[in-house]
Parts: sequence; structure tokens; C-alpha cells
Amino acid sequence: MRIFITGCAGFIGSNLTDRLLREGHEITGYDNLTTGSMEFLKEAEQNKAFTFVQGDILDPDLLTDSMRQCDFVYHLAANADVRFGTDHPRKDLEQNTIGTFNVLESMRKNKIRRIVFSSTGSIYGETVVIPTPENAPFPVQTSLYGASKLACEGLIAAYCEGFGLQAWIFRFVSILGERYTHGHVFDFYKNLLANPRELRLLGDGHQKKSYLYVQDCLDAIFLAVDKAEEKVNIFNLGTDEYCEINDSVKWITGHLGCDPALTYAGGTRGWIGDNPFIFLDCAKIHGLGWTPKLKIKEAVIKTTEFLANNQWVFKEK
Repeated sequence: MRIFITGCAGFIGSNLTDRLLREGHEITGYDNLTTGSMEFLKEAEQNKAFTFVQGDILDPDLLTDSMRQCDFVYHLAANADVRFGTDHPRKDLEQNTIGTFNVLESMRKNKIRRIVFSSTGSIYGETVVIPTPENAPFPVQTSLYGASKLACEGLIAAYCEGFGLQAWIFRFVSILGERYTHGHVFDFYKNLLANPRELRLLGDGHQKKSYLYVQDCLDAIFLAVDKAEEKVNIFNLGTDEYCEINDSVKWITGHLGCDPALTYAGGTRGWIGDNPFIFLDCAKIHGLGWTPKLKIKEAVIKTTEFLANNQWVFKEK
């Protein structure tokens, strides 16, 4: 199968690219390299079945042309900068919602019918239903990122209805693992490199979060694509546990052998749109036979080990 991957040089996208190449697929990878890295595509570039296109999903002509001859799209390219969304409100609209519209239009023009989309658990806002199932009532949106991803889901569903597409939409918790370069473990490690004696945390440290190891995430995606056959298939992806930010700090500093003084910004959240409790009900994907192999603590430590062995990632930021 010839598969088109947007965001192929990013954290999840590059791991996905390597997995699909190992399974024998031909891959056209598409990335503007704003946050992705060619370093993550070193293995892929050695494979004759891989073609890389440096391009932006906001360039509809290049996108459409690059997608020719493909059979399936994995759409992972997005702005994932939740924290600073209010500093640049157009970015989520353009890079997430408009970019997804461009992907769908390129698919329509190329007669490609199947798409996997990386959504987010942030679309549930500050839900009162915890753990949160896929059919939970939607509360008021709390972040521009979540709102833009929810708009993407709506566009995808409408294209499935109007143009005969089939979609698998995955609402992730935060993903951890090798090639991770964005999020709280990255920020904590970077700050500890600069000053191992002190670590400042946004919020009160009691925010409850769920995380998932990247390879477990990909296992779930492949299983759902293989077994779920609805027109629009929506799955939560996470673990059946959560931790406090204070817990992850303890695991990171314990693994690094440091004992910094902790200071807090205060309040129950780190920033506007930072939901203080994210915990998804993943019974639906479990029903297909999927169970994550790693616990949250193991995923945090694996991520810490990757950062320790690849400190060049901090210089690229």
C-alpha cells in the first residue's frame, strides 16, 4: 500500500513512518520541518520505499500533487502548542483546521478514501464525566487547540458523509517515548539541565494527567484500522491510570539522581486551557483486544532516557 503521512518528521509521525516501512508499505512523508527533524527520518531515508517531501499543508497545490498515487492518509501534522494558543490565535485555525481541510480536499481530488486523524483528549474540555468516554457530552471548549481539533473532526465526518471517505479518529492523551520533543517531561528535563537545584512548576503540581507510550499508541491505531469498519470510527487512546504532575517530577528527578527544590506558580492549572484532570475511558479500544504494554511511570522513564541520550534535541529549540 502507498501511504501518505503528514507530519512524518515529528515525534509520532517518524515512529509511525518507521513502523509502516518495516511492514512493507511504501511511504510518502510530508513535513514542513518547523518542529519535525530530519534526524528522526534517518532510518526511513535508507529505505527505497520512502519518499520525503518538504512541504506545508497550507500549500494546497503541493499537497495535492504530493499525494498522487497514494491509497491511504495518516494526518498528524498540526500545531500542538496548547500553552501559547492565546498568543497566536490564528495558528490553531490555520495549521489545524484549515490544514485539515486542505488534506481532505487533496484526498478528494486524488480519490483517496481512507484517513487516520490524530485528534486529542483536549476536545472534552473540563468535562464532569471522568473517566471520559467517546460519547460524553461536550462542555465549553477551554483551549483554541482543542476547539480547532474538534472542528477538524467535524470536517472529517462531513467529508465521510458527503464524499464517501472512511475515517479513524484518535483522541490521544499526551504521548511519551523516543523522539519526544514537546511537553512537560521535555520542559522539566531542559530546566534541570540549566539548574538541577531548582524546578519551577506551573499550577499547584496536583493536576491529574494520563500519558501513553508511543509504540502502544501505534499498536492501538493499527489494530483499530484493521478491525473497526464504521464510516467514522472514533477512539480514545490512553492508559487506565493517571498521575499527578508531582508524581512525574518525582520519577524524572529520581531517575536523574537530583533533588531540586520545587516552586509552584499556584492555582489549579498551568495555563489557560490546561485541564486539571484528564482521564479517558478507553473501553472501546480495549474491546478490540488492545492493552498498553507500559505503565505511565515506565513511559516517563523511557522518555527521560531518550532525552538523556539525545541532548541535541534541546539545541534545536
